[in-house]
Amino acid sequence: MSPVTRGSGRTGWSPGFLVKLALIALVDALGVYALLAAWGAESWGILAAMVALLLAANWAYFSKRALPLKYILPGLAFLLVYQVYVVAYTGYVAFTNYGDGHNSTKEQAVEALLVQNERRVEGSPSAPLTVVADGDTLGFALVAPEGGVRAGTAEEPLAAVDGAAVQDGRVTALPGYEVLEYAEVLERQQQVTDLRVPVSEDPADGSIRTQDARTGYVFTSTLTYDEASDTMTDTTSGVTYTPNDDGQFEAADGTTLPVGWRVVVGLDNFVTAFGDDRYAGPFGKILLWTFAFAVLSVASTFLLGLFLAIAFNDARLRGRRFYRTLVILPYAIPGFLAALLWSGMLNRSYGFVNEVLLGGAQIPWLTDPVLAKLAVLGVNLWLGFPYMFLICTGALQSLPGDVLEAARIDGAGRWRTWRSITLPLLLVATAPLLISSFAFNFNNFTLIYMLTGGGPRFDDASVPLGHTDILISMVYSVSGLDGTASKDYGLASALSIVIFVVVATISALAFRRTRSLEEIA
Repeated sequence: MSPVTRGSGRTGWSPGFLVKLALIALVDALGVYALLAAWGAESWGILAAMVALLLAANWAYFSKRALPLKYILPGLAFLLVYQVYVVAYTGYVAFTNYGDGHNSTKEQAVEALLVQNERRVEGSPSAPLTVVADGDTLGFALVAPEGGVRAGTAEEPLAAVDGAAVQDGRVTALPGYEVLEYAEVLERQQQVTDLRVPVSEDPADGSIRTQDARTGYVFTSTLTYDEASDTMTDTTSGVTYTPNDDGQFEAADGTTLPVGWRVVVGLDNFVTAFGDDRYAGPFGKILLWTFAFAVLSVASTFLLGLFLAIAFNDARLRGRRFYRTLVILPYAIPGFLAALLWSGMLNRSYGFVNEVLLGGAQIPWLTDPVLAKLAVLGVNLWLGFPYMFLICTGALQSLPGDVLEAARIDGAGRWRTWRSITLPLLLVATAPLLISSFAFNFNNFTLIYMLTGGGPRFDDASVPLGHTDILISMVYSVSGLDGTASKDYGLASALSIVIFVVVATISALAFRRTRSLEEIA
C-alpha cells in the first residue's frame, strides 16, 4: 500500500496501509521489549535472533518485493522460536551436567557458596533494625552503636543517612526510603529473611541479616574465594578447593563443595543412560514396552475404528447418524480428564469396575504389572478408536465409486474387492495419519501420567520408574520435575534425543513404505 491522493487534493494514507503500519509498530514495540529483556539478562544469542527477526519483519512488510514472505514469516518465526530453538537447546543441554547442584554459571556458583556458608560473627553486637524499601527493593536501616543511622540494600552497602527519625532506639522515618509496616513485612517475610545487606564495600566485613525483622546481626562466610588463583578456601579448616572438570570445587582428598556450575561433559549423559545399572536396566524394559504400547495402540484403535466405520457406512443400517454421534463421544472428552476418570473407576478398593461391574471384586488393575499394562491399552483404545473411526469413515466415503463398480462387473466378490481395491486405497489415505498416531502414542505422556503415574514401580530399580512408564514419562521422572528424584536435565535431554532419533527413524521408514503403497494403488 502507498499514500493516496484524496479528492480534496491532499495526500493521505489508505486504510490498509494504516492498519499495516499499526501492526508492524506493535510488533516492533514487542520486539524492542524483548531486546531490552535479553540485554538485561545478557542472553546474547536471543538478542541476536530477535534483531534478525525484527529486521526481517520490517523488510517483509514494507517491501513490495517480499509478498510471499509476508504470509509465511509469522509461521516461520514461531517455527524457529518454538521448534528449532527448543530442539537446539535440548541438544546442547544433553551434553552438559545441567541439574541439581549445577544450575548456573561459575560466578553465580561462587556467590551462592559464599552466601550459603555464612555464619554469625561470634561476639558481634546486635543492632536495632528496621525494614525499609526503595521502590520494590528491600533494605535495612540500623541505629549504629556509636550513634547515627545507616541504611543499605543488597546492591548498596550500609551508608550513613542524615535526617532519619529515631524513636525508642528504632528508625521510624528515613529520607529516600519507605519504612514498611508490620503487615507489609509479613507479606514479604521470605524476602526479608533472605536479604543480605553488605556492611561495606569489602566483602570480608560481612553482611547484615535478620530473622525477626527487628534485630540485625553481622554474618561472614566461612569460605573465601581468591579470583587470582581461582580457588575457594575454608577459613575454619584451611582446606583449599580448586575447580575440576565436572564443574565443582574439589579438595585434594576428593571432597567437593555442594554447589557447582554448568559445564560441557561430552557423551557422559549418554554413557549414563546406557551404561549405568540404575538406568540401563529400566531403560531396556521401558523401551520395549514403549514400542509395544505404541504399536498395539495404533493397531487396536485402527482395527476397531475401521470395523465401526464399515458397519456404520452400510446404507441399510437405520439410525446411522445417532450411532456415529455415540461413537465419537469419548473423543469429545479431554484426554487428561478421561484418564483421571478411568483411574478412579479402576481403583482396586472402591472403583466402579470392581464394585459394580464385577460385584465387589478386588482386582488390582493399576497395581499389578500385567493388569496395569492391559488397563493402559484398554483405556487408550477407548480414547483413540473414535479418531480412527472418523478418518476411516472419511476415507471410505471418498473411495471412487466407479472403481468399485468396475470390480463388481468383473466378477470380484466382496472379499476380493475389499482386499485388492478398498484396503489399498484406504491405506494410502490413512497411512500418514497412522504414522502420526504412532508418534503421538510413542510420546503419550498424559495417559500414562494421569492413569498409572508410570506404576507399579520396578522392585529392582533404584530410580523412581515403573512397569507402565514409557520413554517420555521416564524422561519426566529422570528430570526430577515430579519431585521424586534429584533434577538431572542433562540426562533427561539425552534421553529426549534418543526418543527423537527413534521416532524420526521409524517415521522416515514408514513414509517410504507409504510411497510404495501409492505406487501399488
